[in-house]
Amino acid sequence: MKMALRRAVAGVTGAAMACIAFAAAAAGPVIVDTAAVEAALARGAIIWDVRSEEEYRKGHIPGAVNVDDVLSQLREPKSEDYIPVPQIERILGEAGIDPAKEIVVYGNKAAVSAYFSLVTVQWLGGERAAVYHGGVDDWKAAGKAIATEVTKLPAVTLALNPRADRLVSTSELLAKLRGGQVQIVDARTPKEFNGDDIRALRGGHIPGAVNIPYESNWVDPDTPRKLARKQVSNKDGFDLKAREALEALYAGLDREKETVVYCQSGVRASNTAAVMQALGFKNVRVYDSSWLGYGNTLDAPAESVSFFNVARVNSLLNALQGRVEDLEAQLGELKAAAQKK
Repeated sequence: MKMALRRAVAGVTGAAMACIAFAAAAAGPVIVDTAAVEAALARGAIIWDVRSEEEYRKGHIPGAVNVDDVLSQLREPKSEDYIPVPQIERILGEAGIDPAKEIVVYGNKAAVSAYFSLVTVQWLGGERAAVYHGGVDDWKAAGKAIATEVTKLPAVTLALNPRADRLVSTSELLAKLRGGQVQIVDARTPKEFNGDDIRALRGGHIPGAVNIPYESNWVDPDTPRKLARKQVSNKDGFDLKAREALEALYAGLDREKETVVYCQSGVRASNTAAVMQALGFKNVRVYDSSWLGYGNTLDAPAESVSFFNVARVNSLLNALQGRVEDLEAQLGELKAAAQKK
């Protein structure tokens, strides 16, 4: 594996660096490429497609298993925290997904849900988990076979023991803030960080946090907008930056110090956490509740604080409702006129 990695690195430069396997400091690859996925399949590794069941049935990597959209299956809909571990054991066990085995997770290219799944497997004790950053898009681009039949693995009975060193709770984070022994990375947008985009009872950020939006890991962070406007015809902008560029992005942080990464609900943070692991940061943890939990904890210290303006939102909703009613009335008039003809 190490020799294969050296060959891969030697032959890849620039944006294509996104596809190589980034090696973690003391484990196997954390972020892998198409060739590594093929090798994992040959070894009998579990390939977990974390997209919706509908997307999965339209086409997936042969042999991949699926439990429907992982973000809706493993999280509480209101808090967006993990569902109870016994429920996770049942869902994964029925699908034959055993965190103790080698697992490669993937979704669409650069999907944060795949990174969330990687962190989930690590939290559940998995030590041989990796994420396929290029996902089904790179798999297709490489001309690999696509399957539509559903793969079913034998069910397993799981007794999981989540690792306390992978996630951070709100109370634990507050204690760490008082101790000053942790560095914090905010993976949200600058507007969220500055309190201009409020997604909880209040906006702002955790004191001392460094804002490095997770999209900064991509070759072109503006790719979603360009795709929407049809300014680009492919997803190459989603490739991870070259390793040297990623190291420069996180150069201001101490690789030896405990690092807590957060976003709105822990999903985008998972991408940053995985990249930092791959770059050799020793102790990276995800604050699962993230700003949704922290921003709603009103006695938790925060910076750039702003508050949710309920009256303004209600005003905007009322105005929107009025426009909808006007459009419905106009549509009714057009239908009535058409019927008279």
